[in-house]
Amino acid sequence: MSQIGSDTNPLRVAIVGAGPAGFYTAERLFKEKNVHITVDMYDRLPTPFGLVRNGVAPDHQKIKSVTKVFDRLAAKPEFRFFGNVELGSDITVAELRQYYHQIVYTTGAQTDRYLDIPGMDLQNSHPATEFVAWYNGHPDFRNYEFDLSQESVAVIGVGNVAVDVARILCRTREELLETDIADYALEALSNSNVKEVYMIGRRGPAQAAFTPPEAKELGELAGADTIVLPEEAELDPLSQASLAGADRGTMRNIEIIQELAEREPAGKPKRLILRFLVSPTELIGNEAGQVVAMRMAKNELTQTESGTLRSRTTDQVEEIPVGLVFRSIGYMGVPLPDVPFHERWGVILNEKGRVLNPGTDEPVLGEYTAGWIKRGPSGVIGTNKPDAAETAECMLEDFAAGKTLNPAHPELEAATQLVQQKKPTYVSYEDWLRLDELETAAGAEQGRPRVKFTEVDKMLAALGKTAVH
Repeated sequence: MSQIGSDTNPLRVAIVGAGPAGFYTAERLFKEKNVHITVDMYDRLPTPFGLVRNGVAPDHQKIKSVTKVFDRLAAKPEFRFFGNVELGSDITVAELRQYYHQIVYTTGAQTDRYLDIPGMDLQNSHPATEFVAWYNGHPDFRNYEFDLSQESVAVIGVGNVAVDVARILCRTREELLETDIADYALEALSNSNVKEVYMIGRRGPAQAAFTPPEAKELGELAGADTIVLPEEAELDPLSQASLAGADRGTMRNIEIIQELAEREPAGKPKRLILRFLVSPTELIGNEAGQVVAMRMAKNELTQTESGTLRSRTTDQVEEIPVGLVFRSIGYMGVPLPDVPFHERWGVILNEKGRVLNPGTDEPVLGEYTAGWIKRGPSGVIGTNKPDAAETAECMLEDFAAGKTLNPAHPELEAATQLVQQKKPTYVSYEDWLRLDELETAAGAEQGRPRVKFTEVDKMLAALGKTAVH
């Protein structure tokens, strides 16, 4: 057989996970001029794009336009998509090794970090990740229920996801009608009884993890006054001292928060209350086991030996009445079958994207990772681009050194036959483009960007495929 990487014997790459990290990895590989590379991308959902579809807030349509770049990549003859195919249940790592020279895991971070305080498991206490997936129409979460009859809600965290959750809870029906939010979520939120939303930050305004555009939006809600306590908007001495090395984003966040603290409420139907330097210490329940209040401790900032600022609870305590709680303190990766995983960090064990054998700390031949499952849940969508490029560079280095798998069936048709046999209802990229057309056409009828399919069976039915149960 001819040399690997030639036109007749291309370097065969499987990417597991069709989110931004997967597409950016493919993008870098396709830029390699002297190596013929083909990419087969697998995803357990019939739809590509990962958190761009199922995580980016529905009122942030501009961010979702990155999918146009991914569409261009997918149009290349060297690219194929096998959606509705799950690693572990439909195909295995051992099988992929028989069909590909290299395998890349880009499955993201699919669950949440747990906040270990008393009462966290009471009814109406949820991970924000589940609420985000629910309002975005993720098929796994469409049947979840959230008690929106409650008047007061707490969102624990001040990152961008926390801001998204708080903002969506405060949006008017008219605002939501301009988005691609799932139909059932649109109705539930339109009939919501929520009047007060607290966002809880354990450190001060200078340490808030949200970005300035997200912060600015909080002051522009049509149906909600955003309130910041003036004393919590002021910077403590340690935060003041840290500003010497602060970036523009941090300075802009502080400006926005302090400007919000000076505003008089306009009497809008809802109130969004940003709290800083407080930590939840307990969720308080009633006899039925439902959350009725949150106990919080006032914090002060201390400096570690390395110079980072940490929060420390004081003996000052307060309670706020809340009937619904979302924790948003970070995403966590989920292990993949037969792939080395670091449980505490929530990532695939790796070095610069090369998967490592936990027994020897040596690279596992032909296996790589990129994105949040590689480095943890940090950064925005674009952060995955240099991360994926780093992984792709390692893949190309290993290929040049002859360090690839030796698949028994590297032919394109062989992988297709495997998938057809294992999952006859797989979804190709052409199938996805058809679903995309149907969603955008349904949206156009309502003056919305799209109306999403939220059930796998209905997606398959629309494509003339019969679901196998």
